[in-house]
Amino acid sequence: MKTYLLMLVILTSLALISCSPEPGKSDNQTSDAAESQIAQTATPEVVPSTPSCSFKMGFDVWEPYQYVDVDGVVRGLDIELISNVLDDIGCQAEFVQGTWVNLLEDLRNGDVDMLLGASKTDAREEFAYFSEPYRMEEFSLYIRKDDPKRAAYDDIDAFIANGSKIGVVGDYYYGPRISILLDGNATSKFFVSGIMGELNVARLLDMDIDGFLEDSFVGASMLRRKALGDYIVAHGFTVETGDIYVMFSRASVTEEQVNTFSQALDTFKNSASYTEIVGKYSQ
Repeated sequence: MKTYLLMLVILTSLALISCSPEPGKSDNQTSDAAESQIAQTATPEVVPSTPSCSFKMGFDVWEPYQYVDVDGVVRGLDIELISNVLDDIGCQAEFVQGTWVNLLEDLRNGDVDMLLGASKTDAREEFAYFSEPYRMEEFSLYIRKDDPKRAAYDDIDAFIANGSKIGVVGDYYYGPRISILLDGNATSKFFVSGIMGELNVARLLDMDIDGFLEDSFVGASMLRRKALGDYIVAHGFTVETGDIYVMFSRASVTEEQVNTFSQALDTFKNSASYTEIVGKYSQ
C-alpha cells in the first residue's frame, strides 16, 4: 500500500512539471510572443508606390503655360493640367527644355515623347498622335503704344495692305486665316519669323517690325512681367486657332497609351480641379 501511494505521488509530480511553463517565462510572456507572431504574419510589408511609366515631356518657356520658377520647378497652366492627368494614370513627366522648333524635331525622332500646347495639322499627324483637346487658344496682335496709325487699322489685312511687318514664331500655328497669308506668294513677305516670342518684343521696340502675333494670355503675362505696358499694347485684333492638344511621338509612344491618356483627360476636364487650375491662370 505504501508502495502504491509513493508511485502515485511520483506520477502526479511528473505531470505537474511537464505542464509548467519554461523556467523564467511567465504566462503573460508566452501570450505576448504568440500575439507578436500573429501580428507579423497578418500585416504585409508596405512598399512605397512608384509611377509605372514615365514620359519625356518637352517644354518651351512660354509663360503662363510653361515656365521654370525661381526655385527651378517647371510650372504653368499646361504643365499643371497635364501633370494631373499623368498622375491619374500612374505616370510621371521627365521635363526636357528646348525651343519649339527643336522640340518638334525631337518628337519626330522619338527623343521626346510628348509636347503640350499643340494645334493639330495634317503635317504633324504624320509623326505624332494627338490627345483629346484640353483647352482653346486665341492669338492677339500687339503694336507699339505710340503708333496711332496702325492702331486705326481694322485688322491684319489692313496691316499687310499698308506694308506693315508682322512678327511670328516659326512653326507656330495661327489658324487657317493666318496660314493662308503666311503661305501666299504676295503676302508671306510681310511676316518676319523668329524662334521665340521674346524676340518679337525686342524687334517691335527696335521698330524692325510693326506688330506681332502672340497668344493672348502669354502676351498679357509677358508685358506685365517686363513692365512694358507703357510701350506695347494689344491692338484689338484677335484670331482663334481652335482646340489645343497634347502631341505624342509615334516613334516612342503607342496608340494604346494615347487612348488611355485621353480617357483620363476627358474625365479630368469635368472635375473641379481642372476649373480651379484654369481659373488661377486666367487672373
